[in-house]
Amino acid sequence: MPMLRDPFGRNIEYLRLSVTDRCDFRCFYCLPKGFKDFTPPSTWLTLDEIERLIRVFSEMGVSKVRLTGGEPLVRKDLPELVQRLGALPQIEDLSLSTNASQLEKYADSLKQSGVSRINVSLDSLDRELFRHITQGDLDKVLAGLKAAKRAGMNPIKINMVVMKGVNDHEIGDMVDFCLKHDFTLRFIETMPVGETGKNATDRYVDLREVRKELERRFMLEPAAMRGAGPASYVRVADTDLRIGFITPMSQHFCETCNRVRLSIEGTLYLCLGKHDNAELRPLLRQGVSDEGLKEAIFEAISRKPERHEFNENPGEVMRVMSLTGG
Repeated sequence: MPMLRDPFGRNIEYLRLSVTDRCDFRCFYCLPKGFKDFTPPSTWLTLDEIERLIRVFSEMGVSKVRLTGGEPLVRKDLPELVQRLGALPQIEDLSLSTNASQLEKYADSLKQSGVSRINVSLDSLDRELFRHITQGDLDKVLAGLKAAKRAGMNPIKINMVVMKGVNDHEIGDMVDFCLKHDFTLRFIETMPVGETGKNATDRYVDLREVRKELERRFMLEPAAMRGAGPASYVRVADTDLRIGFITPMSQHFCETCNRVRLSIEGTLYLCLGKHDNAELRPLLRQGVSDEGLKEAIFEAISRKPERHEFNENPGEVMRVMSLTGG
């Protein structure tokens, strides 16, 4: 039985670890234009500190860790970190979220080190629109996806943030792309987080409408997927394609929230939509014992809120998304 349980009876078994707040893309819904206020590396947790924290969390019942950013692959010592975390006996599932721009270089080593499941952000298959959204190179992403498939990573999940008037016309194209390449597809609603989230309501698409649109084209059956995330899945009949819907706005999934987020500076965020947090780095550098760390984590989890208030209070959280790892 997991040892970490919040005041609402939810077992906390999933940690999203941001290994950097830097990114080689500039998605307009994530990083504000011209943003340069990244955390200095001197404030980052060291590999030893990260490994220790994850080990302590694992002793408290956390068995699933997802490496996020920013873009995790811009951190040069990430392969070593993956090897260290993959060797922790109580971590059963080590996965990665990436934009895939550098995945062609790292796919084989990541797979060999214990990362077999990846989520790839891909909001458009149109090169010009992709560049408009991300300021990145679509061809590098496609090459990274091919490399991940060759390396034997499975499942490979494509995350598409659906935005009205931006990329909502590509929903069918993305379904066809994932059918062709045997990828899982996940649609995500925009969220009002940070400076870039101020326009989220203007771009918002209710994914219940997307599902209705897909039901007109396909026979959809209830399905499940391995993982600890919040997506609700269906399967396209007579295929292996699974489609997930991540609906923080239209159908929030807070009652089943089993996760917390740890930033590269050692800040433990209890909810993506709330400010409350716990600073763990000062404790580490003051020489806290493992028991002291566990007490601090227990205390933090006792303050985990019941739910976010994106709809009621959309401007509450002004953090940059890359700081908390999504």
